[in-house]
This record gives sequence, structure tokens and C-alpha cells, in this order.
Amino acid sequence: MDAFTAGILQRIQNTAADLDRARAAGDDFLAEVEQAELEDLQRLATEHGVRLGAVSA
Repeated sequence: MDAFTAGILQRIQNTAADLDRARAAGDDFLAEVEQAELEDLQRLATEHGVRLGAVSA
């Protein structure tokens, strides 16, 4: 796995965890921000051929 793939997958996992925490805390604004970030990271990964099946979100 190259550095880009490892990095983007790690960022997706971190952002998904941050999204879960924001939802659990009831912080709707932060949850929206994290959701948008997660969608951007997933789009970027897909555009570069990174398989997202390995990510547990």
C-alpha cells in the first residue's frame, strides 16, 4: 500500500470516528461538517482508485 492510500484511508477512519462522536454529543453543526469532510475524502479516494471496502466507518 502506498503512502497516499494509507493516508487517505486513515483520514477516512479518523473522520468517521469524529462524525460518530459529534453525533453522540448531539452537536449537529459539527456532525454536518464531519459528514461533508467524510464525503470529500471518500470522493477523493474513489477518484484515485482507492478501494473503500477496507475502511470500517
